[in-house]
Amino acid sequence: MKIKLGVFFGGKSVEHEVSIITALQAIENMNKEKYEIIPIYIAKDNKMYCGEFIGDIKQYTNIENLIKSSSQITLAQKDNKVVLLRINKKFYENEIYDYIDIAFPIVHGTNVEDGTLQGYLKMFNIPYVGCDVISSAVGMDKYVSKILLKENNIPVLDCKCFYKNENLKDIIKKVEDNMEYPVIVKPINLGSSIGIVVAKNREELEEAIDEAFTYARKSLIEKAIKNLKEINCSVLGDYEECDASECEELDKTSDILSYEDKYISGGKKTGGAKQSMNAGVLRLPADISDELKNKIQDLAKRTFKILGCTGVIRIDFLIDEDTNNIFVNEVNTIPGCLSFHLWRAAGIDYTKLLDKEIELALKRNREENNMVFSFDTNVLEGYANGNLNGGKSAKI
Repeated sequence: MKIKLGVFFGGKSVEHEVSIITALQAIENMNKEKYEIIPIYIAKDNKMYCGEFIGDIKQYTNIENLIKSSSQITLAQKDNKVVLLRINKKFYENEIYDYIDIAFPIVHGTNVEDGTLQGYLKMFNIPYVGCDVISSAVGMDKYVSKILLKENNIPVLDCKCFYKNENLKDIIKKVEDNMEYPVIVKPINLGSSIGIVVAKNREELEEAIDEAFTYARKSLIEKAIKNLKEINCSVLGDYEECDASECEELDKTSDILSYEDKYISGGKKTGGAKQSMNAGVLRLPADISDELKNKIQDLAKRTFKILGCTGVIRIDFLIDEDTNNIFVNEVNTIPGCLSFHLWRAAGIDYTKLLDKEIELALKRNREENNMVFSFDTNVLEGYANGNLNGGKSAKI
């Protein structure tokens, strides 16, 4: 019997469209003999849909029509299964659309990749692929992940973190007192280079801060490396064992690799989602020495374990070519295209990569099911008379 695999994608995120491409590309490469794949589209209002055309990339040119021809569903537990229940079902339809044995979140950005969807799935005790709730949340927050990595002696650039309600003049003063221009301004929890701006002077800094705060309540500002080389490396595994992929080197059309570089220019040059979405703007393998590659791969694996990751992640590195210092820039807990091109370069094809991720999810779920999460207690007996006045009348 095939494993019923629910692939979740989309969501209330500025990376919504990138998620659709990544997910449908992954579905194309999944082993259809092992898995019965059920695509589950999360619309921008976070409603979930299943249907005949949900897995067809051509239908996403008119999402309104796609939704009309699909069934809105929600998850529920019934008879020890996680089922997909139809919302507002028609009289001739079964209440249960289908069920799933395992969930594969292929989502990017806030409200989905940041632990939100992972926590939702965990409530149903269903195995789900990828990082858990904590590592997803920490990986998404650029400031929190930096602090945690720095505490564990992983090199990161110094930075300052600011909230949207702080006075703009105060923010600028703190930045100028602690850093020299140019600086990079980033929304705290976005990927795909969205909202990231290099500022070379005060006027540009003001504009960059305003831009970043349109996407997040918190923003991070750090010193920009002038003579920069950007290297990416993926890691596959879990807390017990992990491996690092081949490294890639990024080219860019401006001071930073832009959203257009990643998904539009690259896609036009290379056939888009059939390859890596940013295949047109990278060198694979990276033009670096074996010694430097080994250092990056070691840092990548250490970062993976410190953050408690599972499955496939991608870690972006910055190299200051004036000093040869290496810095971890950020962690992508569900990278675009699931970094399959990096693993293909390391000798693992996409189908095997997806199988391994699913195996790791099942392993984690088995281990968690063997842990104790509840125990018998008489704590409620002291409140049997309805006394909820806050006194410590109960004995444990």
